[in-house]
Amino acid sequence: MRKLAIGTALSGALALAGIAAPAASAATPNLVFSDVTVNKGKAIVVGTTKTVNVPVTYTLTRPADLVIDNTKTFAAVMLYRGTLKSLANELDPEVMPVCTTTATTDTTVTESCTETIPVDPRDYLYEAADATTWKAGGLYAHFDATASDDFLSTESDVAIWGNLTTAKVQRAAKLTADASPEPVAKGKTITVKGKLTRADWDAMAYKGYSGQKAVLQFRAEGSGTYTNVKGITSGTGGALSTTVKASKSGYYRYVFAGTTTTAAAKATGDYIKVK
Repeated sequence: MRKLAIGTALSGALALAGIAAPAASAATPNLVFSDVTVNKGKAIVVGTTKTVNVPVTYTLTRPADLVIDNTKTFAAVMLYRGTLKSLANELDPEVMPVCTTTATTDTTVTESCTETIPVDPRDYLYEAADATTWKAGGLYAHFDATASDDFLSTESDVAIWGNLTTAKVQRAAKLTADASPEPVAKGKTITVKGKLTRADWDAMAYKGYSGQKAVLQFRAEGSGTYTNVKGITSGTGGALSTTVKASKSGYYRYVFAGTTTTAAAKATGDYIKVK
């Protein structure tokens, strides 16, 4: 598991100071993270190679005298699986959030913040258990050090406010469809084969997804609408195969509605000419 971008800054500063842990701790300021929205409320669908950049928006209310400079003092929203006491995995921004002040009082400043959490499956997703509902946490970190050959003094503080909202992470799925023979005489049998696969983050490859419901659909040539033909269950290795009678020229495809852990998918329609 990688460190948070914020955590990396702290650990790097500590390493430069030549110590493994802070010698003193500052008081944690009262931060309030609210109205947290992850990926515009949609599931985060991740394949095996492409980095998915997840937008996060939220409101941050902080003490008026607290300066978040992203050099010594940081604040951001992270995603985590498990509990704060025992993190199973975490996702966090690599570039610091952008915040705009929206309101002030004598004691507080309220800001509207945006950030992006990059999810590269090759680095940050490790197992099937990562396809689940994650939690969002608001993170604050501060580190300051004075170091010379004659004197060393450090001050640090890290705090996380958990359970701010949730976000679902799903495996990406793929579907294929191949109708044959082509061309075919009207009334003859058409066989439509296909395959349902989904991202396997252990192997970093798409593997067959068996035992799943899919629907064969047909769109007549000249029409813009697909209609359901029949349901089918994927077999070994995610294989799909069924037969229909040829009635008119058009396109056949399979559609998968998705599951809790796996995103929906549609095959590209395969054209059949009926004579």
